[in-house]
Amino acid sequence: MKKKLLSLVLAASMTAMMLSGCGNTEPAVQEEVTEPVSEEPSAEPAEPVEEPPVPSDEELAMEVADLIDAIYVQEWTEETDELCAAAKAAWDALTDEQKELVEGEEADPDYFGRDTGDASKDDPLNADGIGENEILVVSFGTSFNDSRATDIGGIERAIAEANPDWSVRRAFTAQIIINHVQARDGEKIDNVQQALERAVANGVKNLVIQPTHLMHGAEYDELMDVVEEYKDQFETIAIAEPLLGEVGSDATVINDDKKAVAEAIVAESLEISGYETLDAAAEAGVAFVFMGHGTAHTAKVSYSQMATQMANLGYDNVFIGTVEGEPEETACENIIEEVHAAGYTTVILRPLMVVAGDHANNDMAGDDEDSWKSMFEASGYFDTIDCQIEGLGRISAVQELYVAHTAEVINGLDIKTASLEDGEYEVFF
Repeated sequence: MKKKLLSLVLAASMTAMMLSGCGNTEPAVQEEVTEPVSEEPSAEPAEPVEEPPVPSDEELAMEVADLIDAIYVQEWTEETDELCAAAKAAWDALTDEQKELVEGEEADPDYFGRDTGDASKDDPLNADGIGENEILVVSFGTSFNDSRATDIGGIERAIAEANPDWSVRRAFTAQIIINHVQARDGEKIDNVQQALERAVANGVKNLVIQPTHLMHGAEYDELMDVVEEYKDQFETIAIAEPLLGEVGSDATVINDDKKAVAEAIVAESLEISGYETLDAAAEAGVAFVFMGHGTAHTAKVSYSQMATQMANLGYDNVFIGTVEGEPEETACENIIEEVHAAGYTTVILRPLMVVAGDHANNDMAGDDEDSWKSMFEASGYFDTIDCQIEGLGRISAVQELYVAHTAEVINGLDIKTASLEDGEYEVFF
């Protein structure tokens, strides 16, 4: 019926076009016209138009790889949104076989192809209508959807529940991750500058920033630099402590924050592994190895302090390592030898990171020969290597510690009397 209706419409349109010439509705008088016979030779046949060459599978895959590399950057530009959309469109146009050929400086088939969970379960917390009081939760970020919703989202939800009179918003410090999530899943997450601009535009007066970073490292320093540029845009602004609190001067300096994290992560690992106590695990030959990121920043002593904290708590079968091997004693090969020398035959690996993202899934638990799981297996020292791919952010005791850090700075704000009169404002760093 639809085809017949379409045919009728087309026929009516053609008829109307034929009758509309010069506005004359009288029947046209046909005159016989004799065409003059041309004595000129007929024109040469037109040259055939060459079709453009069809790109090879490798060329199409390289185009996608180049687009991925173009957004695998730490700086946002006015072209970022367009580049993210172009990269995804080009990827979607590839066949499954072509997608396997994508390879660039940073690009690979997993960039778009890896299943990291349902992005729709995550809330980017980038809405306007903030009000006068905002808590901006700043994280490094992760492109692993499940971990973002559970680990980072878990912290954000705990802070929001504890502070019903404040609006909680999100920012990531890693533009590379922001671009990845936007290109792959269409979810836009503010970077720190965008989040601060949003706060200013919404008329926020009192701003509390809660970093989810582990320590006062490079990411924390960069956050401080950006916030410094906006400090005169608010009546009060405060930055809370990261998870492990103050760094301290050497490996022997510990604090209540490090103690709380040590107890929380060990308790969680014991519950998942099925042991009631660390002593019971030790008797079974089990060692727990917590893998942090590591850093060249002076804050790297925090990892040594966490090792000290574990020892002070009597956690003899708990070891602290880092992906980067900084500090040096936390390198994987050194941890392997240390665990072996202590006589343990079963190793449980778990990230000492807020999220269970790329480092946890690949550097720790991946199948490549340079992953921690593979290196522990290759040593030949151990009977069993197990991995707990879970971030710190999903542990309720860790969430409570962030809530306490946020509360500490909120309670220190004199919101009722704070004002911008005479160009003065209060800043708590």
